[in-house]
Amino acid sequence: MLVAITLIPTLSSRLNFGDSRGSSGGADAGHSPGEAAASPGWVRRIMKLVAWLIATPVRRWVTIITTAVASTLIIIVLTPPAEYLPEGEEAKTFARMNAPPGYNLDEMAAIAEQVEAHFLPHVEADPDGFEAGETRVPPLAYLNLQVSTSGMRIISETLNPNHIERLMDEITRVYEQYPGMRAFASKGSIISSNDAGTRSIDVDLSGAELPTVYQAAEAVYRKAGEIFDDPRIQTQPSTLTLAQPLIQVRPDWTRAAELGLDTDALGFTVSAMTEGAYVGDFFQGDDKIDIYVYGSSGGEPELHEVPELLIRTPTGATLPLSSLAEIEETVDTSTVRRVNGQRTVTLNIVPPPDVPLEAGVERVRTELIDSLRDSGQLPSSVSVAISGASDQLNATREALTGNFMISLVIVYLVLVAIFAHWGYPLLIMTAIPLGIAGGIVGLAMMNLVGSLLPLIGLRPLSQPFDMISMLGFLILLGTVVNNPILVVDQARQNLREKGVDLVEAVTRAVATRLRPIAMTTLTTLCGLSPLVFIPGEGTELYRGVGAIVLFGLVGAATVTLTFLPVLTVVALGWSGERHRQ
Repeated sequence: MLVAITLIPTLSSRLNFGDSRGSSGGADAGHSPGEAAASPGWVRRIMKLVAWLIATPVRRWVTIITTAVASTLIIIVLTPPAEYLPEGEEAKTFARMNAPPGYNLDEMAAIAEQVEAHFLPHVEADPDGFEAGETRVPPLAYLNLQVSTSGMRIISETLNPNHIERLMDEITRVYEQYPGMRAFASKGSIISSNDAGTRSIDVDLSGAELPTVYQAAEAVYRKAGEIFDDPRIQTQPSTLTLAQPLIQVRPDWTRAAELGLDTDALGFTVSAMTEGAYVGDFFQGDDKIDIYVYGSSGGEPELHEVPELLIRTPTGATLPLSSLAEIEETVDTSTVRRVNGQRTVTLNIVPPPDVPLEAGVERVRTELIDSLRDSGQLPSSVSVAISGASDQLNATREALTGNFMISLVIVYLVLVAIFAHWGYPLLIMTAIPLGIAGGIVGLAMMNLVGSLLPLIGLRPLSQPFDMISMLGFLILLGTVVNNPILVVDQARQNLREKGVDLVEAVTRAVATRLRPIAMTTLTTLCGLSPLVFIPGEGTELYRGVGAIVLFGLVGAATVTLTFLPVLTVVALGWSGERHRQ
């Protein structure tokens, strides 16, 4: 703006633009017969349409009602369910196998060798075999495999980014062929964690009794697989069965007291003789090292050896643990997870890509939770809360809505200050909902065309209606009013001339401002087009906001040349009639 009011006028005064028409092309442009005949064809056609729309009261009201109804229907019908944030996905997968209780490290290592043998030959492999259907595994850039007693994790990337979904499906298939194993595979993300965090619906099940909570979690797990087509589900803790072999040591406190052993001493001794007792930290530069004390046997004895662990007492006696405590073998969970002090199991449900987050949350709420409540599989003693990305979606949307309303008030007050009038800004701001409708239509058209791209051999394109895309509405708020300002201000100036009626004043205003409107709209569209139409890595981050702004401006320019002149004639006609009365 600073350049427009300083540098541009200075340069214009030094340049000869060759305007042979003299000064007659000002406010009367597009009005005199000579100039009308000399105007380009597109200008004459637009002006004929404007003149036809505002010629009679019936046409004016039909235009106003049709535009208002169409815009309302577009906003209600075509507004898609919302997502939280774009995934920012990479052609990389993080796939975890969750083992049921009873597996040890040796067994998991043996399974890992089989999984590695299945996938490792395909690292840097020739893609011809995969393309011909000879193998299910696409060529891999690398394979990283980690093993623990509770499961296994693969981090891998495909040479062709288009094959990452096929790799995830194959890893899931291989994982689930082992008895009791559960698989959870997700793409890497440059925005969220690598567990589909921006699309995860977290269902928290809390209760006092762990068996009841685990049974309810199993029911939710099965039901989620039914209502969604191939969802990705992860549980915390990783297993939903109370079948982890455990050793419970129940001290004989009377006997321990006779030998001079208190609670801390006995517990510390048992920990040191089994899995190690934590005693403190050691700092070496910036590194923190945990210090543990172990028994002479080296820790982690076999289960049958636990009763025979030797305990040294303060009195000097050395006794087996079985003489000081009751050793009970049982099964339970190895992990107790608490949220707000309650025992809780959390299921991270990631809907399929074709199910938006908002729609997925609604289906979880109605088809899953309400259905299980009605059938009795989700007892009243188990409380259910939906959190994760769905909570963040609602909070962000509320913040955006509040910011939009504040911006709306600010824009209105600024226009009131400029026009020194309370009514003219309302005329101008009617372009805002119409621009929003244009942005929604553009997003729907982009997804429709994107879904047809596979017919010509291209990858499908789908742009979610996420929070970053919704920022486009805030941008539209300050841009769609620019062209209506030109038309309304010029109409006011024309009305000050003697002998100019209302219809003529509005017609001349549109004719005068038509070229500036066309030039500013086209240059803005050309600047936004690469943002929207040129594909590439990471374009999903900003394509949505670009599409809403681009198509919103197209819609706003259209209504500025059709709906706004009609509304201006009607509104100023009412105002003039009241003044005459």
